[in-house]
Amino acid sequence: MRTRRGLFVGLVTLDLLYQVESVPLPDQKIVALDDTLAAGGPATNAAITFAYLGDLPTILGVLGRHALTLPIQADLAQHGVDWRDLDEDTLISPPVSSVLVTRSTGERAVISRNATRTKVPGDRLPPSVAKELEQQAFHIVLMDGHQIPIGREVAQHARQYGIPVVMDGGSWKDDFDTAMPWIDYALCSAHFSPPGCRDEADVIAFLRDRGITHIAITHGGDPITYVTPEETGTVAVPTIRPVDTLGAGDIFHGAFCHFILRTDFREALAQSAEVAARSCKSFGTRHWMREG
Repeated sequence: MRTRRGLFVGLVTLDLLYQVESVPLPDQKIVALDDTLAAGGPATNAAITFAYLGDLPTILGVLGRHALTLPIQADLAQHGVDWRDLDEDTLISPPVSSVLVTRSTGERAVISRNATRTKVPGDRLPPSVAKELEQQAFHIVLMDGHQIPIGREVAQHARQYGIPVVMDGGSWKDDFDTAMPWIDYALCSAHFSPPGCRDEADVIAFLRDRGITHIAITHGGDPITYVTPEETGTVAVPTIRPVDTLGAGDIFHGAFCHFILRTDFREALAQSAEVAARSCKSFGTRHWMREG
């Protein structure tokens, strides 16, 4: 199976993860059952999954020179992820997320700043990345919506050179609409709600009106809805008892980027759902990789 390269555009965070019996009440102190620290963000987790499945990812996001960047870089390097820094001289702290995962349900509570202080304009695309796109050095691109001006620029280049672009539609982001003309695959959660959309049918119509031909909407443990120019259908997802659902959508997207380069849309969704379900059986966004 030939190794492929992927470019993942978006958010890079430092995630502090805690497994707890329950989320604390006001003024309550609790002791975590387990904890871990990892690089995070939708595009970052997708890139690490892409690497785990045997491909070569590059993350395009803001890292900078703050001390908290060091554990992020160490985690990326450990998992075989290359990176291109959109603002390598910044001393601003990378976004830090604190995540509480309830052991009995796998549900998570997240506090995060996301990319609110690290957004980069579209004219900051590194020339080296533009050159690699021109040379078709990447086989697929994913954008998560946290660096839309750069993501839009990358998507335009990718379309020009015949590289497919995947949109991570976990939730609606401002200016998402401006990048949609260059999107090939829209993978959205049930929480993805563009302006004026009241239900799933509206969301699908919204995306199709913008020229996106392959659309999938995930529903957690329920079947995935998908639409292509040829058919509409559903894909069953594995039934599991979740330990931790954090990052499952990101992992699904990274797996999709791997499988869509090797099979058709429906089968890529099915195989990606298998990988995402497996990730939910253990705590954190990395343990499932070690458990096989």
